[in-house]
Amino acid sequence: MIEQLQKDSLELLKQLIAIQSFSKEEDKTADRIEQFLQERNIPIKRKLNNVWAYNKHFDTSKPTVLLNSHHDTVKPNSGYTRDPYAPDIAEDKLYGLGSNDAGGCLVSLIATFLYFYEQEGLNYNLCLATTAEEEISGNDGLERVLPDLGELEFAIVGEPTQMNLAIAERGLLVLDCTATGKAGHAAREEGDNAIYKALKDIEWFRSYKFSKVSEVFGPLKMTVTIINAGSQHNVVPATCTFTVDVRVTDAYTNEEVLKIIRSHVDCDVKPRSVRLKPSSIDKNHPLVQSGIALGRTTYGSPTTSDQALLSIPSLKVGPGDSARSHMADEYIYVNEIAEGIELYIAMLKPVIAG
Repeated sequence: MIEQLQKDSLELLKQLIAIQSFSKEEDKTADRIEQFLQERNIPIKRKLNNVWAYNKHFDTSKPTVLLNSHHDTVKPNSGYTRDPYAPDIAEDKLYGLGSNDAGGCLVSLIATFLYFYEQEGLNYNLCLATTAEEEISGNDGLERVLPDLGELEFAIVGEPTQMNLAIAERGLLVLDCTATGKAGHAAREEGDNAIYKALKDIEWFRSYKFSKVSEVFGPLKMTVTIINAGSQHNVVPATCTFTVDVRVTDAYTNEEVLKIIRSHVDCDVKPRSVRLKPSSIDKNHPLVQSGIALGRTTYGSPTTSDQALLSIPSLKVGPGDSARSHMADEYIYVNEIAEGIELYIAMLKPVIAG
């Protein structure tokens, strides 16, 4: 059965690569995934470009595990030497846009869902969610359908990790800060220079050390990345704006970090969003321990994924290599997909099948 699932998964991935599916334009790949599941007599649900399904013997008295990955892609960069929509195989590499990020993970999780789909007596239900807009952290992807999926116990988020276990992921806060002074003539003792006021706060962002340090990531990181002020050389600026990139660890929530920042700086601080939260799963969780028993290593992921939208324990793991994501001539090894399916099933089996 696993051999057939591997064969079908490779063929599905080739078909998905051949379909353009930029974020917000994933309707055709959603159609193909929907068709693929319906061909196997699996009832599906769909909202916008998100498709999801549940195992055949779903039992409302049991907790549910989410299997999630995305089918949108970034746009191909100018460095491509191959057709990004041609799913060619050469030297065991399947080339094509989205092959590695996150097509290999997506089809491997679909295969894993199919493996368990008809099994009776599972300890958990399974919810397979293939979602949109991950690459742009959009509102119409996983976030849109989470309320429809029902109560979830924990999740596997499919992203390329070489099948190692990302047990934590940094959150992200982008802060737009405004220091306000008073305009005046630079030649006279007039005005209140907003740049000087901003410098004090910028120095705080540069030097402040948060008291709690993540065991996985170490200290939280804040970086001032943009600054703008002034209109002409002889006018004291009344405002100075700057942007701060904050990579939040699992030691804090985004809201806690924002509260601490506002208590220390004088400038006005407006977050663009608090949606992209830090996430983690206990290293002693049965799913993680199952992965460790299979020889997989644990680490903290510096990149952001749909995991940031989940408020339940979640493990980011999948075939492929994050270093290949968004690269020209993107590829995934064919054997990585086969291995991904085997490892997903082997990790889940002792947890959900007992």
